[in-house]
Amino acid sequence: MSHIIEHKGTRLFIILGGFFISNALIAEFIGVKIFQMESTFGFEPLSYKILGEQVSLTYTAGVLLWPVVFIMTDVINEYYGKKGVRFLSYLAVGLISYAFLMVYAAIALDPVGWWVGSASKSGVPDMQAAFKSVFGQGLLIIIGSLVAFLVGQIVDVLVFHKIKKMAGEEKIWARATGSTLVSQFIDSFVVLFIAFYLGPRLISGGPTPWTFVTFLAVGFNNYIYKFIMAVILTPVIYWLHHVIDGYLGKEIAKDMKLKASS
Repeated sequence: MSHIIEHKGTRLFIILGGFFISNALIAEFIGVKIFQMESTFGFEPLSYKILGEQVSLTYTAGVLLWPVVFIMTDVINEYYGKKGVRFLSYLAVGLISYAFLMVYAAIALDPVGWWVGSASKSGVPDMQAAFKSVFGQGLLIIIGSLVAFLVGQIVDVLVFHKIKKMAGEEKIWARATGSTLVSQFIDSFVVLFIAFYLGPRLISGGPTPWTFVTFLAVGFNNYIYKFIMAVILTPVIYWLHHVIDGYLGKEIAKDMKLKASS
């Protein structure tokens, strides 16, 4: 076993894969919180219209980590190819599903009486209700986010290699940023379509479905943020390439990139 872990390529895959899955898992769970971008940085909240719908810079806390996940996708894609990204994507979906299953099992456990009111002095009168509210995300949101994640990953991989063949080996920014912009566009709309537009229409007695215009407006609002972040984080991809090439050595890195492209 030790000689396998000592192999730099294998060790790097474990490190990148672990960071990739951890970020995806954390993003799913913190996504239940909605925050105001402007007031977070001390500015007055903005209000503007998209397709006639009034929106502002309000996002789920998961947006903090999803750009990192897609950067990791491009880095893993560069050195381990389509198979590497697909393997980690399927593994991430499986582990996230398992995590939610365990959370629902924990919610179903009968709470001890003293624990329910243990945080009442801190403003939380019912710990069981709070636990369920924070961790017990709706099934439609879970399904929507997982489908969006998986579809986005598959699209990212395909677009990445298409751009790489067209633009050439040296233009890292083109394939990394380009593939992220396309995949994030799809990701932004798929999750909203399933969780808030289509899903509620298929489930009798479910939440009130969004109108199509609201769905598009919120989707575009989310994508604008992801678009900006993808451009801002482009230098990080170059830095990661520099660090990884230095760790692997130029010859090994070149060989891995060549095999990943085949």
